[in-house]
Amino acid sequence: MKRVRDGLALVCLGLLAAAGSLAAQVPEEKLTEPEATYPDGFGLVNGLVELADGRVMIADPLGQALVIADLKAGTADTVGAVGRGPEEYNQPDGLFPLPGGLVLLVDLGNARLTELGPDGGFGETMPITQGDPATGNLQILLPQGTDSEGRLYFRPMGGGMRQLPDSAAIARYDRASGAIDTVAQVKLPEMRRTTRGGVDNQAVMIMPVPLSPEDAWAVAWDGRVVVARSLDYHVEWIHPDGSVVRGAPVEYEPVRIRNADKEEWAENLSGGINIGIMASSDGERRISMSRGGGPDEGPDLDNLPWPDQKPPFVSNGVWVTPQGDVWVQRHVSAGAPVWFDVFGADAELKGKVTLPAGRNVVGIGQSAVYAVHTDELGLQWLELYTRVAK
Repeated sequence: MKRVRDGLALVCLGLLAAAGSLAAQVPEEKLTEPEATYPDGFGLVNGLVELADGRVMIADPLGQALVIADLKAGTADTVGAVGRGPEEYNQPDGLFPLPGGLVLLVDLGNARLTELGPDGGFGETMPITQGDPATGNLQILLPQGTDSEGRLYFRPMGGGMRQLPDSAAIARYDRASGAIDTVAQVKLPEMRRTTRGGVDNQAVMIMPVPLSPEDAWAVAWDGRVVVARSLDYHVEWIHPDGSVVRGAPVEYEPVRIRNADKEEWAENLSGGINIGIMASSDGERRISMSRGGGPDEGPDLDNLPWPDQKPPFVSNGVWVTPQGDVWVQRHVSAGAPVWFDVFGADAELKGKVTLPAGRNVVGIGQSAVYAVHTDELGLQWLELYTRVAK
């Protein structure tokens, strides 16, 4: 009997080794040198959309810049102007494609969403909020994706100070009807709440545990939502009819968190969104929104509740390509090349893409990847990498 057990153990080990070998043998595409670099630095490239003619529209909320650039030619045109009137914006933030070649601008400082033409012309606008802040019935439409029908996908805000939610909804907003429905649930990072002061003067702070596992998601142009699940690392495609395609779990070797990883995490922190509700002189309540304005000094890394190892993938590192694949950015050791796993429509692993260390992807086009790297002064430099595999 011992020989039989030993034989079975050898077979199992052989199967595991074969599975690991197959995972390592997926095709790899290395993007090593940018074809073009934008000649000026940005404060924060928070929005980028590739237009039909190959140019890109870029939004920089910290630098108050909105431009249409031809990276290969090294030229750019400014769109609109800073202000609060027509054809103006205040902190241009996210950019998302809309049907008909239009682009949706998140005009954060003016708390509105604006349609832009591919030539930079301004179209219709709508408030970024829906509902009445005075009654608490308020939805803040900060889109994280759009589809071919012009619907917006976002994560509703909520939770308050009384509870620490472990999951959140992904919602879909139909601009034509105003209807909002839930399309998926995602796991949130672990949250910690600290309380200071007495009963009458109590300060409560809720913050996520850095580098704790959380799900990540993105939207395909055809309305499918893709979710990378963090607990066993697999990918799910959620179709518009509600059906789900689940891939097999992907084996990975966890990356231990060392001092260099903590420092890299702190360096990659970008300005968060500040939201305030103010009462005006006419008695109405208005929303104010801005990005940045955090503390001058970074967080005290030694006093943060770090886990022992990184989760399998980066929380904001999921992208859907125009061809319908999904890229999931893997966590690697500080200073290592950037690594994306590539999954197909069947949610199964099919490839790998790497970029030079220190790059953050800000957009994927028909045949290009757009990434930024940050210099010692904090400026971001936009690069175009041409893809070989389409």
